Amino acid sequence: MKSVSRDFMVDWRKRKLLHELHRRGTIAATAEAMYLTPSAVSQQLAGLAREVGVPLLERRGRSVVLTGQARVLLAHAGEMRVLAERTRAALDAWSAGTEGYVRVGSLATGIAALVGPAIAALRAERPGLTIRVSEQEPDEALDLLDAGELEVAVTVDCPGAPAREDARYRRVDLISDVMDAVVPAGHPLAGRPSVSLTELAGDVWVGAAASDACGHIMTGICAAAGFSPDIQYHCREWDAVAALVAAGVGVALIPRSAQPLRPRDLAVIPVAGAPATRLLYALTRAGTEQDPATRTTLEALEAVAAARADGIPRPLSN
Repeated sequence: MKSVSRDFMVDWRKRKLLHELHRRGTIAATAEAMYLTPSAVSQQLAGLAREVGVPLLERRGRSVVLTGQARVLLAHAGEMRVLAERTRAALDAWSAGTEGYVRVGSLATGIAALVGPAIAALRAERPGLTIRVSEQEPDEALDLLDAGELEVAVTVDCPGAPAREDARYRRVDLISDVMDAVVPAGHPLAGRPSVSLTELAGDVWVGAAASDACGHIMTGICAAAGFSPDIQYHCREWDAVAALVAAGVGVALIPRSAQPLRPRDLAVIPVAGAPATRLLYALTRAGTEQDPATRTTLEALEAVAAARADGIPRPLSN
């Protein structure tokens, strides 16, 4: 017995001819219904038999009838056609950005301020789009992005971060996150409407290590104000920083995206003059921003950022 080809492909036009032959009973009637010659119908059905590796027709006198294998093929071809149509619909949805899979890595404040609200909007508008999120420090997110394990990184500039003009990436600026001074409730400056950073130059500071992205930002802001902060307490979580400030051990700079803060017994004071800020932005590998699901995710992040008072205005398109 001849075995069925294990890698056969069903040509849907030829399958339709087989279906019409089953309905109409003769090659001639099938040819007339399909606007073909009887010879063309016979040739295409013979080609289909070669493709699937089984006989589809057998002669009965001057006519032909379907073999048992042909009837099995027709029985399953309907299911295959439904699956093909569902696949086509899924591909169309993917092309429209309504379905897909996107992995986002972000620092914690980026998740709270941008990624979480963007996912909430997308779950309502595009429920077929799956977004997976992991909290990552900026250097970790960049490594995962380069390795192809993330589609989008929401991050801040830090040592080792790519330059803005780096052609390997596409960068979308999102929010300008203002950093406020935070002091213990009993601090002499606690009641002030604003404070100059130089007034805190002699204080002990609480912050991240200088090698950490947020620590690098804080030391850079203080350096621009003309001093190097005396950081004696190191934390990664902003609530932990605030807890130490509330305990009276020092002062800190904490971004507004991390506020309101849970610990009490502290005062949050705007920095006088030009605001001390850090820029949150989304980063993708160059070219992948054209992936429909990734593009949809970036657009959702931009929409959330634009609705915020600290959102970066989008450049006007020509």
